[in-house]
Amino acid sequence: MTQTITIRRPDDWHVHLRDGAMLEGVTAFTARQFARAIVMPNLTPPVTTVEAGEAYRTRIMAAVPEGIRFTPLMTCYLTDNIDPEEVRRGFAAGVFTAAKLYPAGATTNSDSGVTGVANIRGVLEVMAEIGMVLCVHGEVTSAEIDIFDREAVFIEQVLAPLLADLPDLKVVFEHITTEDAVRFVEAAPANVAATITPQHLHINRNAMLVGGMRPHAYCLPVAKREKHRLALRRAATSGSAKFFLGTDSAPHTRAAKESACGCAGIFNAPYALESYLAVFEAENALDHFEGFASLHGPAFYGLPVNEDMVTLEQRECAIPDTIAAGGDVLVPFHAGQTLGWTFSG
Repeated sequence: MTQTITIRRPDDWHVHLRDGAMLEGVTAFTARQFARAIVMPNLTPPVTTVEAGEAYRTRIMAAVPEGIRFTPLMTCYLTDNIDPEEVRRGFAAGVFTAAKLYPAGATTNSDSGVTGVANIRGVLEVMAEIGMVLCVHGEVTSAEIDIFDREAVFIEQVLAPLLADLPDLKVVFEHITTEDAVRFVEAAPANVAATITPQHLHINRNAMLVGGMRPHAYCLPVAKREKHRLALRRAATSGSAKFFLGTDSAPHTRAAKESACGCAGIFNAPYALESYLAVFEAENALDHFEGFASLHGPAFYGLPVNEDMVTLEQRECAIPDTIAAGGDVLVPFHAGQTLGWTFSG
């Protein structure tokens, strides 16, 4: 008899849906598995105003297939000169669920990001006052800091001092990649949590570097040593409410990935739940999967859990080598591999 697991429909607390043809091509993959998603605002130009957030939300909803219920949760892109009252207005109007801190130059379309946390002190004070979540890309960008050390240095130089200064600020440390981040979040108060991606649970830096440069294993933050991957797996499957699902699915065309300066990002949306569940099964933690996928995130954001349910069956799921989307070709995470669970809706 086929084993199944049924849980409340999950949410994705970190996803890139892009815009234009790519938005139209990839949104269905996220909407198929998730009821809600925190949508990243790093467009060109970035989403920095309430009006831009409303317009982007409308474009996303137009890309959701008919018959699927999906709610995009919009984020405000923080810049050095953003008006704190614009952030307050967007939160009060229900347009912005969170605000995103990108250190300038940290990742795709982050050139307009924050050059120093002191520059957004007024915004952060407002967010702490109103209970708005700050989503953080936790890396420093100084050229002299090794790329494999940038998350740990960010904790020491930026995040720990920030939380000491504003202890009531709600922070999601996104897509953590290190044992250092796990320990920091575990030791932090209840207003600090973290998301973990499927790729950082499955791969270490060997996947990107051994046997040749493998651009489809390249994302930011980059995968780290094996000890860090194992620490992430322990955290995700522990049952701790401080850790929850955030895919950081980041689609780029195959041509953009397989180039002289390949784009950072892993497109994992089509088989995200199957990927996560493989980890929980391997760690003998299936009983903690619903918490990680469906319960911890809403609790942290102060939102109700979803009422409808989804089921995954323990049967082979063959991942295609490529997926057509937005009039182009994308390479999904686990391309050409077979996972042991299949999402049946």
